[in-house]
Amino acid sequence: MKKKLLFPLIAALLLAPWPIVYAYDSANGADVPIAIIASDAAVMPQMQVFGHAIGGISPGELYRVDTSTIGVDTLFTLYLTNTNELAECYRYMTLNIGVYVRADTNQWQKVTASGDIFLTMQGGTVSFTLPGNAVYKITIEKGCFYCYGANSAGNIAVPAFNLTVS
Repeated sequence: MKKKLLFPLIAALLLAPWPIVYAYDSANGADVPIAIIASDAAVMPQMQVFGHAIGGISPGELYRVDTSTIGVDTLFTLYLTNTNELAECYRYMTLNIGVYVRADTNQWQKVTASGDIFLTMQGGTVSFTLPGNAVYKITIEKGCFYCYGANSAGNIAVPAFNLTVS
């Protein structure tokens, strides 16, 4: 009886989503953590989707990134992880990605060095470099799409993201 319960319990623990992801930089052979924290649903971008309609995506926050423990520039890559699902529902989707740094006054200031960053369904990835010793937030400034309608399963796909460190 215990063996039958042990496998599902282990599988559930391994497959459970975790809102905090850690990446490590091995500069000089030492593992230094960079914290990547997914934002709460309340501050994430919103979109209202209708079949055969052009729509917009409201601004929202995707991730917080803490590089305060390292002093070097770090390359980050933001992925759209469900481009196949999106392609069934949308003709196009373009997202304007924003990068903000937390200033000494606890206010967020746009990182102008990053310029305009656009993430599309066609490429599915964007990369940008962030200096160390700071806390950042990665956002969607705005976006637009054209929706065909529901996919073959009868659902309307929404974008899913993953942020990695190189």
